[in-house]
Amino acid sequence: MENRPLVGILVSKKNNRKSVLKLYQRYDHLNLKLFVFTPADIIWEKQRINGLSKIKGVWKQGSFAFPHVVYNRCFNKETKTIQRLEKVIGSNKCFNNINFFNKWDLYNFLKQSVLNPYVPDTVLYDQANVSALLEKYHVIYFKPDYGCKGKSVYRVERTNDGDVNISLHALAPRYICRKNESIEEKLDELLGSEKYMVQQGVCIQQINQRYFDIRALVQKDILGEWKVSTIACRVAYEHYFNTSMCEFIFDAAEILPLLFSEDNTDEIFHSLHELSITAAQEAEAHMGSLGELSVDFALDEQSKLWIIELNGKPQKDIYKDLKSFKNKNLIFSRPLEYAYYLSHS
Repeated sequence: MENRPLVGILVSKKNNRKSVLKLYQRYDHLNLKLFVFTPADIIWEKQRINGLSKIKGVWKQGSFAFPHVVYNRCFNKETKTIQRLEKVIGSNKCFNNINFFNKWDLYNFLKQSVLNPYVPDTVLYDQANVSALLEKYHVIYFKPDYGCKGKSVYRVERTNDGDVNISLHALAPRYICRKNESIEEKLDELLGSEKYMVQQGVCIQQINQRYFDIRALVQKDILGEWKVSTIACRVAYEHYFNTSMCEFIFDAAEILPLLFSEDNTDEIFHSLHELSITAAQEAEAHMGSLGELSVDFALDEQSKLWIIELNGKPQKDIYKDLKSFKNKNLIFSRPLEYAYYLSHS
């Protein structure tokens, strides 16, 4: 094999190609031959790909041979394109073969693993007894099976007087069901035909009276091993529960010491690393070749960690405002290192 592996980055839209390639080339210390393409750019009958590259500072649209490795940044539920590519370039040479995770499937994988104690109680909405769950937990969350950035996530809370508040993004209720009204009818109206699951509400620890979560970015390195590249805290807007629509993002090393002693902070970081890598291994065991994902955690009021969800296409632009962030290069360089590893395996 030539010294410079040919690596293709698969994206959804043509107008994303230049920005994606520009970003990853900036962090390519391995001198890979990189190009970017979309599923529509693949000419299957000729086994060629029309892609975009940058050579000696000049942007070029060209025809490429099938690459040695494909890094999938195309947000997809289906694996048809990846499967066809792997028939040509080899098994497991496309990583992140699926990166639009089904939350219900993931919940079941994790619930049956050693991570069981860290996963909130969750049931499918059409099988849920909402009143019983509210009686048990007081707060529950309704999440679409396929969802991202906290969209369409409802927080449902039973108040002391028996009413039920339904909130979207902010804590202030959008709808109030009085105790003589049917909560199920209101939820059916709100959720429509989309598949939802219902999750136990964790009593989340707060900082300055704001909700926050902890996001661990887990990526494979040049040896093909899972590593935690960064751990950040996303702090929600005041009076909001949705941390995906966060006002601030900090390195977790700045936030956790404000809440815990040095020993407790060290223990939490140790657990975050261990649980994140185990979650990545479990996801890959059930979904096929992965190279990166993020794991979102909540810390409850007893300082217990809960795995809230896994994301198959981690948002990387959330780290751009972290001035004190030391590992920015890892976020973009590790996928290229892993591509290099796959090209030689």
